[in-house]
Amino acid sequence: LQWKIMITKYKQGLALLNKLHGGHTGETILNNFASICPKMAEMTIEMVFGDLLQRKELDMKTRELTIIASLVTLGHSLKQVRSHAEAAIVVGATKTEIAEVILQTAYFAGFPAAANALIEIKDLF
Repeated sequence: LQWKIMITKYKQGLALLNKLHGGHTGETILNNFASICPKMAEMTIEMVFGDLLQRKELDMKTRELTIIASLVTLGHSLKQVRSHAEAAIVVGATKTEIAEVILQTAYFAGFPAAANALIEIKDLF
């Protein structure tokens, strides 16, 4: 039974990954590390996209905006910021909402982290 659950989560995760990141930066990031460590890609698809992001307590737009804020706060995850900004747009976030989320991080995460994130996604606007 456990392996059936894992297969189901993997399939659901792969479908969500393709919806959010298909043809975008997120797909490229996953493919790049999958070529080095396939297990990490499998775990990302199964656990993040097949489980965590499937929860019903938050809608996908809120999840993506939260992820963007978290990544900006890290200060070194610009490709992931871009990836999740693209995904946020796919699920209905406006560019103004994305920029506002990044602005909100400036005081708490630092202006350089917020500025770098805005610069990274400038061409999406």
